[in-house]
Amino acid sequence: MPSSFSLDPRTAILIATLMMLLNGGVLGLMHKELAEDVRQSALSWRIGTLLQAGACVLLAVQNSLPLAFVLPLANAFLLLGLLANLRAVCLFCGKNLPLLFLLPVVLAVIAVYWFTAHSPNLSMRIVVVSLAMAILLFASARYLQIFSSHEPSVSRSVLAVIFSLVGLFMLFRALYFLFSPAQGQTMLDSVSWLNALTPLVVAILPVIGTTAYLLMCSNRIRRQWELAASTDYLTGLANRRTVSSAGERAFHSAQRQAQPLSVAVIDVDHFKGVNDRYGHDSGDLALKHIAGMLEKAGRKNDLLGRHGGEEFVVLFDQADREKSLAAAERLRAGVQENVLEVDGKSIPLTVSIGLATYQESDRSFNDLLRRADQALYAAKKNGRNRVEIAEPDLSAGSAEI
Repeated sequence: MPSSFSLDPRTAILIATLMMLLNGGVLGLMHKELAEDVRQSALSWRIGTLLQAGACVLLAVQNSLPLAFVLPLANAFLLLGLLANLRAVCLFCGKNLPLLFLLPVVLAVIAVYWFTAHSPNLSMRIVVVSLAMAILLFASARYLQIFSSHEPSVSRSVLAVIFSLVGLFMLFRALYFLFSPAQGQTMLDSVSWLNALTPLVVAILPVIGTTAYLLMCSNRIRRQWELAASTDYLTGLANRRTVSSAGERAFHSAQRQAQPLSVAVIDVDHFKGVNDRYGHDSGDLALKHIAGMLEKAGRKNDLLGRHGGEEFVVLFDQADREKSLAAAERLRAGVQENVLEVDGKSIPLTVSIGLATYQESDRSFNDLLRRADQALYAAKKNGRNRVEIAEPDLSAGSAEI
């Protein structure tokens, strides 16, 4: 029994147009709610969605206008829309859109004009445009894939899959019409099931793809808040809360698995004098300089954080007394050997370091940190710019300096 419902290309195009416009509107309403660093990307994505919707409108009314005018214009809108999507992906990944990707757009539009005005051929128009679309779609998927390898995200992976699937469909469409020439003058005249399906497949990107894109932006905002909550605003190091949490975890691990754990408390020598003599701006520069030197001189798996003011804390990963003492000495020397230059002035900086290694009498991370603080006091008392280590006192669980 024949079906009473048949989806012709014009109806499919109009449905796709409506979905694109709705999603473009939603993205426009949410634009001001997005983080500043993704707004340019989001604007480019929105422009791409609206350009694709405009292309669908032109394709739906193409039989009412001169084909040599409307078809090149409609396909230019369509390809420029995908190019805007690619630019949005590049901007989101912190890259600029390579101008090379303009080439398939320009060549495809020229080919559409040629195969409309001079040598009418529906199949060749479909093949050329489908191949140009596939290039842009695969490029977008590739950029997302590269970026996801550095910062994994489900939403980015989903969007990359959408770009890839639509790109594969376009590649299949190009091959299909290359070997099975289409009948008719335009898509609307063609009775091919593939032409009726194409607008709906193309609409997947601005509809489902926009949802994935918004989730991607939302994840970026969430990660930024998490980073802000866990890092020090001035130095970019872990903040006090992060160090304390990591220290508690490391302490309990050392208790359970009898692993070595050492903590260093680092204080900048004569920091008040730096502020008084060179100004508070120079003091901030000094803290950032020291943070950089400590990072440079530190071991790969150690956690370095700012504990507040001019004080830093280091959790030495899997380091016993000897290893942590050697590591702390490298940190001290790394700061001393690198003089800070500010406005042509040399500002010599040194640090004093108090070190403590986990012992069984420690009941919490705070006990270990307290002993390191006591060792720091000894380093200050004994002349500064030195490392002092807290000696274990098994009977009282305190340090003997």
